[in-house]
Amino acid sequence: MNLRHPALIAFSALVLLSATGCAVVREQQTVGAYVDDTAITTAVKSSFVENKVVDAAAISVETLNGTVMLSGFAKSTNEKTSAETLTWKVKGVKQVKNEIAVRP
Repeated sequence: MNLRHPALIAFSALVLLSATGCAVVREQQTVGAYVDDTAITTAVKSSFVENKVVDAAAISVETLNGTVMLSGFAKSTNEKTSAETLTWKVKGVKQVKNEIAVRP
């Protein structure tokens, strides 16, 4: 990660944390699990932002109990595969559901 722009990194983390798309429903998961899932989602999105192959803006990431669901659109099969590979590298990921559609 390039640490020349700490303000940009902090802002990106704040945006990613506030736009995760996960919601805790009664009896769905504990607060601790929700926090862990939010951290996983943020780490996955951050790895997409740092990667030159994956378009982070075109791929949605949602996490529930360590299962990460990827959705959205990729420009190539390589981008779809790269997104999944990057996701598996994040600590705490138990399963990846890759629902990314490749645009023709």
